[in-house]
Amino acid sequence: MTNPEVAILMLSLFIVLVMLGFPVAFTLLAMGVGFGYYAYYEAGSIEVIADAFNNKIFYLLNQNTYSVMENDTLVAIPLFLFMGYVVERANIVNRLFEALQMAARNLPGSMAIAALITCAVFSTASGIVGAVVTLMGLLAFPAMARANYNKEFASGVICAGGTLGILIPPSIMLIVYAAIADLSPLRLYAAAVFPGFLLAGSYVVYVMIRVFINPSIAPKPRDEDIPSRSVVYMRLLTSFVPLTVLIMLVLGSILGGLATPAEAAAMGALGGLVLAAMYRSLDWEMLKQSVYLTAKATAMVCWLFVGSWTFASVFSYLGGHEIIKDFILGFDLAPWQFLILAQVIIFLLGWPLEWSEILIIFVPIFLPMLDTFGVNPYFFAMLVALNLQTSFLTPPMAMSAYYLKGVLGNKIELVQIFKGLLPYLGIVIFVMFLMYQFPGLALWLPDYLFGAYVP
Repeated sequence: MTNPEVAILMLSLFIVLVMLGFPVAFTLLAMGVGFGYYAYYEAGSIEVIADAFNNKIFYLLNQNTYSVMENDTLVAIPLFLFMGYVVERANIVNRLFEALQMAARNLPGSMAIAALITCAVFSTASGIVGAVVTLMGLLAFPAMARANYNKEFASGVICAGGTLGILIPPSIMLIVYAAIADLSPLRLYAAAVFPGFLLAGSYVVYVMIRVFINPSIAPKPRDEDIPSRSVVYMRLLTSFVPLTVLIMLVLGSILGGLATPAEAAAMGALGGLVLAAMYRSLDWEMLKQSVYLTAKATAMVCWLFVGSWTFASVFSYLGGHEIIKDFILGFDLAPWQFLILAQVIIFLLGWPLEWSEILIIFVPIFLPMLDTFGVNPYFFAMLVALNLQTSFLTPPMAMSAYYLKGVLGNKIELVQIFKGLLPYLGIVIFVMFLMYQFPGLALWLPDYLFGAYVP
């Protein structure tokens, strides 16, 4: 039953319900089943009750649930989540921030630089934006406040740094993208390496330039607060090196073709437990909390997939994808115009929605058009991955700002956090422009490691 008007109503109603605060996963599921019942309805059964359940939507829902459970790519998600929760509760990040703060003591905005690098390393190990922003808000913000850092400046550093984990491998978001777009997670990881570290490096450069121009926003540490070189080296060796080695081993085994993402994630989870034991933080309570939070987050991701695949199947069956595709193709756009239009739409969706909703519902609308415009799907994926950083940084639904506000309470106003975020939005857009001008930033490494991409 092709009924594009009903498909557009379905999509519009979903956006309205999500903006009203309904849970995304179960809203997708309810919308998919409800509209799917209409789309697949076939009258004619003599028995009314039997006719009511004689609908293909229930078979589709059952098949989608089974497909999620047997998807090998998604196995990596709970393992990476578990690694992140173990690292978070092992007090490794506290030592890491202190060590980096000492090492960067002679640079402008040393605490902010240390916070950014800590965010990048920890978010890479965790991939959970809320956990990174919350922990760094409790750890780094008070330290910067005691050093008389500008509140807007300090909050922007933490919120922007905390979002890097959805881009820098091993990223959970890229695993989700691989499952949605049917792409190789290995190639996606390789494609994200340079853009991810370019964005993190751009944040650091911005901080240094900003503090150099206006030193009052980030005063230099006092001489008596600067430890000796031997203390700095010892702290770096006991905090930064072990965690970085773990991450590099996980990422290296993936990019080197030695392990699948799921196998590397299992190794990372085991490594996280080893690190926790080394730091004497491994106990039954910590392990129990990590397992519980991993199961909770994984269940939500699985229901997101079940709901989104059901929603997308019904939306496509009703003709929704075709009407949007025909509408965009009707403008007779050049490839660069299509890329700009797609990224502008995703950017605007980031105002009311989170990355998971955008990725699972709206990105698949553009995927069938990539061949028409001759766009490399891995290049498009990296543009989307960079763009999704903004979904955490764009008011009024900048979730990283709300995470930070939640732990700081009355110590800072939400509007101050929003002001601190704005420069980082500009940096994300600038890095996207650089990558568009130099596609090799995203495509060189995967082509070098795995050969030229063949559609």
